[in-house]
Amino acid sequence: MLNLWEAAERLGISKEYLEPYGNFAYKVSLNAIGPKRGKLIIVTSINPTPAGEGKTTTAIGLADALNAIGKKAVVTLREPSLGPVFGVKGGATGGGKAKVVPSERINLHFTGDIHAVTAAHNLISAMLGNHIYYRKQPVIETTKVWWKRVMDMNDRELRSVVVGLQGNGVPREDGFEITAASEVMAVLALSENLEDLQAKLKRIILGVSFDGQPFTVEHLKAHGAAAALLCDALKPNMVVTMEGNPAFIHAGPFANIAHGTNSIVATRLALTYADYVVTETGFGSDLGFEKFMGIVARSYDLVPAQVVLVVSLKAIKHHGGGDGPQALDKGFENVEAHLKNIMQFGYTPVVAINRFPDDQDAEITALESRLESMGVPYAVSTVATEGSQGGIALAEAVVRHALENPKPNYVYEPDDDLQQKIIKVATRVYGADDVSFTGDAMKKLKVIRQFGLERLPVCIAKTQYSLSDDPNLLGRPRNFAITIRDFKVSAGAGFIVPLAGSIMTMPGLPKVPQAESVWVDGEGNIQGLLG
Repeated sequence: MLNLWEAAERLGISKEYLEPYGNFAYKVSLNAIGPKRGKLIIVTSINPTPAGEGKTTTAIGLADALNAIGKKAVVTLREPSLGPVFGVKGGATGGGKAKVVPSERINLHFTGDIHAVTAAHNLISAMLGNHIYYRKQPVIETTKVWWKRVMDMNDRELRSVVVGLQGNGVPREDGFEITAASEVMAVLALSENLEDLQAKLKRIILGVSFDGQPFTVEHLKAHGAAAALLCDALKPNMVVTMEGNPAFIHAGPFANIAHGTNSIVATRLALTYADYVVTETGFGSDLGFEKFMGIVARSYDLVPAQVVLVVSLKAIKHHGGGDGPQALDKGFENVEAHLKNIMQFGYTPVVAINRFPDDQDAEITALESRLESMGVPYAVSTVATEGSQGGIALAEAVVRHALENPKPNYVYEPDDDLQQKIIKVATRVYGADDVSFTGDAMKKLKVIRQFGLERLPVCIAKTQYSLSDDPNLLGRPRNFAITIRDFKVSAGAGFIVPLAGSIMTMPGLPKVPQAESVWVDGEGNIQGLLG
């Protein structure tokens, strides 16, 4: 707790705004948020390998390095979901000497925010079932219920279920999504205060009533109770990095099936006190970064001053389909695509070369030469092995290239219709030739238009592993089309989610889940969680 208080004191947050959570975290009052002071730095990446790209580690190490060169800096991150923690990736709190601590507590239940989202979402589900059971007015069509249940775990068997059997309700098809894909999670991440939280919850559309109108949470009178479950969860969480620097960890929407950014209140809180705020957006520039710009930056006045693109030889070779110079050449096409994506928003990014201990000097030099030929600033980062000292060059490059008055471009206009918005993102960001819409998608699109939701931004759900909607198309796919098979309406959060390809809002566990390696020793210390 001493290091935590020292970090808060250095940052300048008054003790009256800090609520101790155990001996490892603070909940911070929203009253601590004041005028914007700092510059926002976005950390994104190329399309990752299944094990990740080192983006979180780089973001934490960059914040530590900025502090090391005399800047007051904070890193803001999303809360880890138990799905990937026990699935493919293991922990999501950084790695090596660039971590937020205590990693095990943060990766597991932390301050309970994600569980609060699960409870609020499922309260709405229970009240919806109760409304259907008693046939309350307005009557919702059970074949047009869009709202599912959620849990914070990967469980593919729950994607489609049938509820209400044996006289315990009205039989109907239902299903589960992972909590990170819940609209309640998106609402939490995008709410500016408690009043805004309740207003957004009230607007959530659960399905269609028999008179063809949107059936909302307001019809259930559930928004107040759901907000009550989220009161503490709306307050950002403060912890520290291994080097004792402040970090805010709050909200956890995925970027492949949601908008992929930590909460706006945590980011604004950090911008109130820090010179530089480093935040990551989920997965590559085609997902988290595009969504940050299209949804968060544009609607909430959180325009970044600079963008950092994380790359590694490992990931580049993965996209090149092999090893050695040829794989590096072919895989670099993926890097080029992400650089162009960021540049079309008006930024020349700083490339962070995330160096691993077994990387060869000659290959690092070849990568640097390619970046120099494109006129792109870069720095080699070794924060995982050396902590802040391994990120000094990156921190200096970020400070040198940060914009004083950024004026970004955007991929589409708010007045574009939804199909235009999707087509512009798919062609300009993913590099697709075309977009096709299934019959089911067109039916849902017609309803969305009837409900007057055309002006909402889009939050396309697709695989993170490829620029296309096919996870097997690595590198720089060409001559492909994106297929939109359905839409998820998130009117409360303020966006529409087109579902592309085979992306699932309830992931499954891999053949060998990380959970198999986790155990607890006799002292209660958790082992194997961080991979």
